[in-house]
Amino acid sequence: MRRRQPLAVSMGDPAGIGPEITLRAWADRHERGLEPFVAFADKDLLAARARLLGLTVPIAVVGSVAEAFDAFGSSLPVLHTPLRAPARPGVADAANRGTIIGAIEDATAAVVRGEAAAIVTNPIAKHVVRGDDFAFPGHTEFLAALAERHFGKTYRPVMMLASEELRVVPLTVHCPLASVPKAITRGLVRETVHTTYTALKADFGIAAPRIAVTGLNPHAGEEGTMGREETDVIAPAIADLRSEGLSVTGPHPADTLFHAAARRTYDAVVAMYHDQALIPIKTLAFDEGVNVTLGLPFVRTSPDHGTAFDIAADGRASPTSLIAALKLATEIAAARAAGVP
Repeated sequence: MRRRQPLAVSMGDPAGIGPEITLRAWADRHERGLEPFVAFADKDLLAARARLLGLTVPIAVVGSVAEAFDAFGSSLPVLHTPLRAPARPGVADAANRGTIIGAIEDATAAVVRGEAAAIVTNPIAKHVVRGDDFAFPGHTEFLAALAERHFGKTYRPVMMLASEELRVVPLTVHCPLASVPKAITRGLVRETVHTTYTALKADFGIAAPRIAVTGLNPHAGEEGTMGREETDVIAPAIADLRSEGLSVTGPHPADTLFHAAARRTYDAVVAMYHDQALIPIKTLAFDEGVNVTLGLPFVRTSPDHGTAFDIAADGRASPTSLIAALKLATEIAAARAAGVP
């Protein structure tokens, strides 16, 4: 990373736990070995949340991302992004949707300009930000649209959930379960595995990635007796990938793919749908999982949890996943800058 640029952290929903975990991550910066980051957030929101939770976190309003580097040692650097309405912990307010979206846009722009090393996004509530100018299922798709806006080309992002124990990629993400079988295509399997393979090499420094692919049906279809998706779509896609020299196995029965011995045989799993991928990683690493967006021209990570409105005012929110997201963003940005491998 040139000059060890700070990370750009978007505030997420101001009524959720994003402000708290950002404050707590800064407070733990020395103990956890965090590189500097700057919050794209409302300064008064952060100060008020710190008072509410009894946290001693000085806030430093900075005029640029570059100023954050020097400020970070003694205070939390904030690029002030004013809210439209006061934020009450736990009470979502669509009046602030413009500020929430604007923080993501500004943080992303800072990364594109080379001022920040990566963007780390705090959780948003889709029902709060949804509108004519945000017709996206979530952060991932919105960031792909921002990449297109900045670079003039179309990107198909891939969601990875990563932890020390497991990396998983859902082939289909925010897709109703009834629609999943038709959404699974030979081309989609190939494209998703290729994106995952490239990221494992470039972002995670794995010279020869091994990828396991699940089946859709029980027992991976049992040779077509419990469903044809494996035989007709998934297995042929895997054969295509293997013919290209990629180390890809499957389709595997999902119920036997995530125990400790199985996890030693691959570097990542491509699963067929959201819960098939997310249940195992949230069971193994609920507090440590990180959402990483693959296939974009900039680095983006996020905590692997939501806004948690129900605990936003009581001080129970753990910064562990955000800290993991900050550390992984730093590592991936450094790997890309160094051209690893």
